[in-house]
Amino acid sequence: MEDVVIAGAGPNGLMLACELALAGVHPIVLEALPEPSPTPRANGLVGQVVRLLDRRGLHERLAGPIGPPVPAFVFGALRLDLTLTEPNPLNILPVPQRRIEAALGERAAELGVEIRRGHALTGLTQDDEQVTVEIAGPDGPYALTARYVVGADGGKSVTRKLAGIGFPGVTDDRTISYSASATVPADLIDAATGGLRVPGHGVIPPLFHYRTEHGLFVYAPLAAGTGVTAIEWGDDDEDDEDRPVTLDEVRASVRRVLGFDLPIGPPEGDGPHLLRRLKGRNTRLADRFRAGRVLLVGDAAHVHSAIGGPGLNLGLQDAVNLGWKLAAEIGGRAPAGLLDTYEAERRPVAERVVMHSQAQSALIAPGSDVTALRELFGELLRQPSTVQHIADLMSGADIRYEPGTAHPLDGRWAPDLVLANGIRLAELTRTARPLLLDLTPAASLGDEVTGWAGRVDVVTGKADQEATAMLIRPDGYVAWATSATDPDDADRKALRAALERWFGSPVDM
Repeated sequence: MEDVVIAGAGPNGLMLACELALAGVHPIVLEALPEPSPTPRANGLVGQVVRLLDRRGLHERLAGPIGPPVPAFVFGALRLDLTLTEPNPLNILPVPQRRIEAALGERAAELGVEIRRGHALTGLTQDDEQVTVEIAGPDGPYALTARYVVGADGGKSVTRKLAGIGFPGVTDDRTISYSASATVPADLIDAATGGLRVPGHGVIPPLFHYRTEHGLFVYAPLAAGTGVTAIEWGDDDEDDEDRPVTLDEVRASVRRVLGFDLPIGPPEGDGPHLLRRLKGRNTRLADRFRAGRVLLVGDAAHVHSAIGGPGLNLGLQDAVNLGWKLAAEIGGRAPAGLLDTYEAERRPVAERVVMHSQAQSALIAPGSDVTALRELFGELLRQPSTVQHIADLMSGADIRYEPGTAHPLDGRWAPDLVLANGIRLAELTRTARPLLLDLTPAASLGDEVTGWAGRVDVVTGKADQEATAMLIRPDGYVAWATSATDPDDADRKALRAALERWFGSPVDM
């Protein structure tokens, strides 16, 4: 019997596979496609997931050392001035999704993960002890049994459907989006900003969602080539979504949105190039993230508008939240109810992403009433507290899981700190193991972890930090913290309670 079968070798499935392997579990990843898809998708990562990749050493593989947060971003086609925030929580990693998948695939292979491409999940049955999956492979059908199955197979998840998990939500058919890789005349590029000069509009900033009364336009000069996107509202005369889209259609849509005939041309280079039409958008949330021994992560559990780029921020953190909990369950060291905390913690986060993506979609719609709303919202975005609230929301920095104590860090993402010896916290979390970081002068809190030896690592040191000690879960969130320089009996009791809550009962040594 296998430990875990993961359906889907996209970023979320591969990230989960890596997390399980780091915890000593051996997953098998099934992917229906015979090769990774060359189709351009996400152009990068936004939010806390960038720091998450840094804490697994993956950021360096993709783009070198992590840089500072960006000074500005966009919310509902309105500018967010992030210089008004303190701290600024919004990091960006401008790397195409196919490179992210490739890096995760390489890491999974290093960890001994078996990835079976061209193997599609076709059937699923389960009982109290195991799940049996039926698979269509290149050499014919076969079956596997596993203790758990995880669906990371996207919004049209076969896993979700076979497990009988509902996917309620809404479909909005009012929008049609055209996207293309293209060339733009050099004389329309503003040398000072890199933006696009459009008569009647001035300079449209690069990578900015630019709203007009007729739709939305995005100009995206990227390392892989220039992309243009136009989104319109209304009824499409053509019902056949599978008919090939042409560059002329994209030009016509841009003209309707901007009122200007932008002379875009065919893309340069070998590609892969994007030429796509998408009609409507779905907002859906699985009615449960778990059905017995079947669990869902990423788009299999939730789909929403891509505006603001929240998808991988949400999905990859689903995977990391689930990974260590599922590994503990398989290893027999999980406290009662640990696996149930996956949905308890991640569903509210998904609900907030659905909320803010729908709010942004409302802000970019046409109409004078929306224009008035945008004017008011723009005034609110001059207030630092409003900008901080929205930046925290979009980045995921506002997440706080149920704390065990009153300490302000308990339940939150562990702060990025540097020890006096120059070692960053991100360097201490590459192994995805629980970590007690003891920065107290006496460094005696390790005595409390004796019963969890082998399950929890202890690191001592000095740092300029609000907390003097933190118990950090494998997913980077704080399970317990104190600011006392000499923790008393109550602090130590709370630490032991947190250790039991998240990592099981102690073992007598």
